[in-house]
Amino acid sequence: MWEFNFVFRQNAQDTFIVTRRHHHTARQNAYGAFKHAHIYVQLKDRYTRIIKDGSHESRECYVIGSHQFLHKNRVKRGAPECTDILQGRNESVMSLDEISIKPHDALAAYLAADMEAVNVLIRERMASEHAPRIPEVTAHLVEAGGKRLRPMLTLAAAHLCGYDGPYHVHLAATVEFIHTATLLHDDVVDESGQRRGRPTANLLWDNKSSVLVGDYLFSRSFQLMVETGSLRVLDILANASATIAEGEVLQLTASQDLATTEAIYLQVVRGKTAALFSAATEVGGVIAGADDAQVQALFDYGDALGIAFQIVDDLLDMSGDQNAIGKNVGDDFREKKLTLPLIKAIAKANAEERAFWVRTIEKGRQEDGDLEHAIALLHKHGALEDTRLEALAWADKAVAAIDQLPEHPVRDMLREIAGYVVARIN
Repeated sequence: MWEFNFVFRQNAQDTFIVTRRHHHTARQNAYGAFKHAHIYVQLKDRYTRIIKDGSHESRECYVIGSHQFLHKNRVKRGAPECTDILQGRNESVMSLDEISIKPHDALAAYLAADMEAVNVLIRERMASEHAPRIPEVTAHLVEAGGKRLRPMLTLAAAHLCGYDGPYHVHLAATVEFIHTATLLHDDVVDESGQRRGRPTANLLWDNKSSVLVGDYLFSRSFQLMVETGSLRVLDILANASATIAEGEVLQLTASQDLATTEAIYLQVVRGKTAALFSAATEVGGVIAGADDAQVQALFDYGDALGIAFQIVDDLLDMSGDQNAIGKNVGDDFREKKLTLPLIKAIAKANAEERAFWVRTIEKGRQEDGDLEHAIALLHKHGALEDTRLEALAWADKAVAAIDQLPEHPVRDMLREIAGYVVARIN
């Protein structure tokens, strides 16, 4: 029998452990191991609540990881005990409904105190004494939800490298401001009407407001960067901001050009998506004073994770389930965007198929049934499977990069996140 102890955090200072026992092997730090644990964990918002069976006592806390294996030679009959190791007490066993804790939720729980500080700082810095529309527009997007993965990557990298100062919070807020600014600008460029299930800011207000508030957030982000006192951090994030803008402009010219190659696509993806992922992880290591090899590994992890993230998004747009992906299948095709599956299919197209792509993508003349025909062509040439394998390869590169960092619970969570990004297509 395996005895498997879950580590819980009640607040920044108070941590305790609850034992899980089961006759199946449990993999360290695997959220799937919660499935048969003899405790009941109830998800509620961003924290979990452990409830003792048969009593009214409950404890609000964060599940922050798993810890400690002990092999038992025999399995005792009857209900095993669930031990709170730090308290030194034996409690009655608790039942557990089947549950799956996503890696980014586990990381959010681990970083909960820091993320709350980030949110406080964001609310402070998005305020404007003279232009009330700025916090109105910003709050509409910032408070709309989302995983906040990018700022969490900055915090995680700093923790992983042993940072104990205050400026990782500033940098995480900086990353979120840059991301929010790009979303405001993107929605104007793409003429989007919905994001995260809500009307876009440009729809509720206007394009001018979205562009100018985005500019304001970029300015605020640079103020936060300067406060860290690190020229290297400023250099990294300034370069990332320029790369993001460059990637968006490149996409304007490449997205409807059938001459666009996979190399150009990768350049676009590195600009519009991966640049901020890699900068987020890199500055976390820099502010922590990590050595050059560790900083490079963090950059490589963020770069590969961002590329895998975007490829998966592009693949699901042409092959996913509408309810699962939260948007209409084929939106990129309708918007005449050349994504990786289409680029792969076009490279193998015959003359008749190429004429179809010229009409639907380059000239933008789409008719009923075109989406279905496009998907059929992707299947014919194996473009969807090739794209899937490419996303998995980038996720593997992310794992290989993060494995160069020292052992740490955060490192294991970052490994799990790389797997989770491609889980929907694996």
